[in-house]
Amino acid sequence: MKFPRQHALRVLLTALALVAALAFVACGETNDDSDDSSSAQSQEGAANPDAAIKKGIKTVSIPKQLGNPYEEFEHSGIDEALEQLGGSNRINGPTDAGASTQIPIINAAVQQKVDAIIIAGNDPNAVAPALKQAAQRGVKVVGMDSDVAPDARSVFVNQVTTQLVGQNQVESIARQIDNKGEIAILSATANATNQNAWIKVMKEELKKPKYKDIKLVKVAYGDDDDQKSFQETQGLLQAYPNLKGIISPTTVGIAAAARYLSSSKYKGKVELTGLGTPNQMREFVEDGTVASFALWNPGDLGYLATYAAAALVNGDISGEEGDSFEAGDLGEFEVGADGVVLLGEPFTFTKDNIGDFDF
Repeated sequence: MKFPRQHALRVLLTALALVAALAFVACGETNDDSDDSSSAQSQEGAANPDAAIKKGIKTVSIPKQLGNPYEEFEHSGIDEALEQLGGSNRINGPTDAGASTQIPIINAAVQQKVDAIIIAGNDPNAVAPALKQAAQRGVKVVGMDSDVAPDARSVFVNQVTTQLVGQNQVESIARQIDNKGEIAILSATANATNQNAWIKVMKEELKKPKYKDIKLVKVAYGDDDDQKSFQETQGLLQAYPNLKGIISPTTVGIAAAARYLSSSKYKGKVELTGLGTPNQMREFVEDGTVASFALWNPGDLGYLATYAAAALVNGDISGEEGDSFEAGDLGEFEVGADGVVLLGEPFTFTKDNIGDFDF
């Protein structure tokens, strides 16, 4: 079964009590030390809704790193959208998620005279100077999934608000450990924009009186590497023998942690939740290692980012708050504050529903 498009996804368990979406501004406080202080958005000019649709749009999409299953799903959405638009995309990413590994790829894309760059940033500031130079040369820049510095792109397509992810993750682990005990977080890289923003919200959530008996003992980093995430999980359990739960808001991390727990003495004793895809997590949900986890449709995220890029290239939007555009099968979207376009709400997967999804 294909994962439903976003309009069908905007349902979540009532227990989550999700609030109205707010703009994601995780990188709003970041500073760039480049001599070029002009923003990418200022390069766009005024939106022209009547502009002719550009045929044959060419994009380069830059994931955090190659070989990440989650990002492969994201970029399949980019390919789908460009097929509908009559354009083409080339995926070019680094082999590791280092802070500066995306810079030469951005520079190469500019030399290839692409119309737009769609990027999931590994580090918000490291890539900013290169992206600003791309914008100066007429390349439209769209952040996707993990934001770059706001003045280095025109639009950021966010999967869900920072607040909702953080609340969702804390509520999920709290429910599974009966609101009591030590927990740890297994993140991706230490510089990942979205990870750090979510973790910040989680820490604030844990200060609430209802979570007074839950103690966060450690934030570990698996660098979105399967083996390192596996080893970090092992290290957490050895270092904290009273650990009751782990939150891993990264698809690589949660799968590696689940694999370790499933064949260890901790299975059924240490709870695990986070963000993952149904196909990678199915066996661990069905064998009882994981009770629940959450995600959005990564393919839809890439699809939406591509239509946002096309709208920028066409002159339909400039990235200003209040701009709106059509995103193919997903319908109409509006640009919010700080150039953020929001996909929607997360979806919680459990043993009761995971068999309905295939991605």
